Amino acid sequence: MNTNIKMTNTTMTPSISEYVAKRLKKAGNLLSGDQSAQCDVELAKTTSHHNKGDIFKAEVHIVGAGKNLYASAEKNDLYAAIDAVRDDIVRELKAGKGKRLSYIRRSGARVKDMVKGLWPWGKKIKV
Repeated sequence: MNTNIKMTNTTMTPSISEYVAKRLKKAGNLLSGDQSAQCDVELAKTTSHHNKGDIFKAEVHIVGAGKNLYASAEKNDLYAAIDAVRDDIVRELKAGKGKRLSYIRRSGARVKDMVKGLWPWGKKIKV
């Protein structure tokens, strides 16, 4: 997964980029290691004149592997915002996986029911 990090109204430090890479590793694993997936991360300080409150914002947009996912979070700490947005994006990835597996299982059960109905020797007839 290719990751681009954009900083707005704040500066990029090596510790922030390492933290983002570490936190988004699980999301990359859920994408089945797709190298063509593009992950755009935007980290921002929303206001310059506030000292308290939710002033840090983290956004993640993942495109690739047949998915187009977006998550955003605002918190009072940049690292807390990164953690919150990671939780949201992982939840979206897992929900999509669950829906896909459920569909596969339901369609397999329907095929099995159709096959059971087609085999005449599967039913015993009393004479």
